[in-house]
Amino acid sequence: MLPAVESWFGTHTWQQPEWTVEQLVALKRGRTVSVVLPALNEEETVGAVVAVVRPLLGTLVDELVVMDSGSTDRTVAVAAEAGARVVLREDVVPWLEPLPGKGEVLWRSLAATTGDLVVFLDSDLVDPETAFVTALLGPLLEVPDVHLVKGFYRRPLRVESTGGGRVTELVARPLLNTLRPELSGVVQPLGGEYAATRSFLESVPFAAGYGVEIGLLLDVHRMHGLAALAQVNLGVRKHRNRSLLQLGVMSAQITGTALARCGVEVEAGSRDRTLTQFVQVGGEWLPDSADVLVADRPPMVHVVEER
Repeated sequence: MLPAVESWFGTHTWQQPEWTVEQLVALKRGRTVSVVLPALNEEETVGAVVAVVRPLLGTLVDELVVMDSGSTDRTVAVAAEAGARVVLREDVVPWLEPLPGKGEVLWRSLAATTGDLVVFLDSDLVDPETAFVTALLGPLLEVPDVHLVKGFYRRPLRVESTGGGRVTELVARPLLNTLRPELSGVVQPLGGEYAATRSFLESVPFAAGYGVEIGLLLDVHRMHGLAALAQVNLGVRKHRNRSLLQLGVMSAQITGTALARCGVEVEAGSRDRTLTQFVQVGGEWLPDSADVLVADRPPMVHVVEER
């Protein structure tokens, strides 16, 4: 690693975070905390994720919101029964038609919550832990000038037991090492478990799709420098695996966002791009095209001011 990255890794990486709830409550000093769970058809897992956050309500956590992205199963009912406040994406910033994608609901969650600090947890987690929240909040509450805390973890998949996942290792990490080498020390640049200050989140654009995480990472570095970023070890993360075709679309969105944030020019055209993949049908390889939305929502602070 670059000397600056090695130094940052040593001071801003917590391999064994040990903050207790009591310690963090004392460190809040009047600040409030919102926990947001973006959800799309996660009826099998969302209740358990809500359940591990619920014990923190009223002390460390001030509000717990599940942001639904148009689920057609029982996600909304399960989340509400588990004790979360459920917000539908179309119920906040209602004058704008929702775009598809995870980043869209994370962006809208800023208008549905009030916490000075915001913790994002994916709703497809299997065997989640309350310690996810405490670990992510630790650096934000204790270390001055930290604006974004990324979680990292081991991902026990059938085909890999180490590393950051297929899209991370094959797409995100090579991009960051090439375009923004100072971020080469981030273990899980695409991880869905992270926390940030509201002041930062409301000041930057949000990629509407799967580019949201790499976009926020690049923006915090551009605006505040490497010292504004921290990372914590969350142990083990289990979640639903996606097919290679799905990961291809995800990778295209991430690449588009990263190139745009780093000022790399791409061929002029619509922001709605197409990814052509190939599938085998009856012994023949045939093209299979999918739309790839590479779009940004403006900083929420501007949206609220204009409204």
